[in-house]
Amino acid sequence: MQTRNCSDNELVKQFILGDQKSIEQLINRYKDRIYTYIYFNVKNQHLAEDIFQDTFIKVIQSLKAGKYKDEGRLASWITRIAHNLIIDHYRKEKNFQTLSNDEGEMEIFNSRKLADESFEEDIVMDQITQDVRKLIDYLPDDQKEVVVLRHFVGLSFKEIAEQTNVSINTALGRMRYALINLRRLIEEKNICLTKN
Repeated sequence: MQTRNCSDNELVKQFILGDQKSIEQLINRYKDRIYTYIYFNVKNQHLAEDIFQDTFIKVIQSLKAGKYKDEGRLASWITRIAHNLIIDHYRKEKNFQTLSNDEGEMEIFNSRKLADESFEEDIVMDQITQDVRKLIDYLPDDQKEVVVLRHFVGLSFKEIAEQTNVSINTALGRMRYALINLRRLIEEKNICLTKN
């Protein structure tokens, strides 16, 4: 059976039955989103790689132990594991900082075109992405978390609400305030987020 076209649930079942290619396909399907989420939180490449590896080791162990119940939200479940490992790391380092849980779709993130681009356009898009990532660092933690989960991890607002233990309205509010703050920062810093 070709694993590329299988649903997450089918791949999980195949893996539990002993098909190693299924877990490879799942890892490949989610590796970029999960690594990005981890890196945005720890801001250290080596640490992000370690936590990323630990995340998928835990995913594999949990799947084998039957701890994942298919709810059609595998990405959210994997992100939750990564999130918990990040928290565990900071607790061990005694540098744990609590995220505040108050306030807080968009043209800033929709400016990226998924088409074949020239080398020059790739460089410009990389610069735009770097500029956006730097701006995100200026946001309050609760707003930053929603932006990363939505636009870099790809979670729905319902999944974000579950992940962050807030209501959907709070998650939407945080995104709204994040966008307002990002637009203000773009104007203040006179940053151009277009290719032209």
